[in-house]
Amino acid sequence: MQRYDLRKYKEDKLFERMIEVIDKEIKPNEVVIFLFEIGDFSPIQKSFDIMSEAGHDVLNSLKFNEVDWSLVVKRKAA
Repeated sequence: MQRYDLRKYKEDKLFERMIEVIDKEIKPNEVVIFLFEIGDFSPIQKSFDIMSEAGHDVLNSLKFNEVDWSLVVKRKAA
């Protein structure tokens, strides 16, 4: 399991980076934790949708603190 702090990415680059990480740095069936800022909460649903559409399993999604969110994703099998 690896953890990626994506808080420095704005929403326009956040989803690009999530896909890049899961496609290039995470092995099939491996679990990854993404940490990102939530702002108006729209990134939460969008990140869930992007991961689901790509075939990955969202295992958990919860508020980390007042401004951050964590998303736990299992990469799909090869």
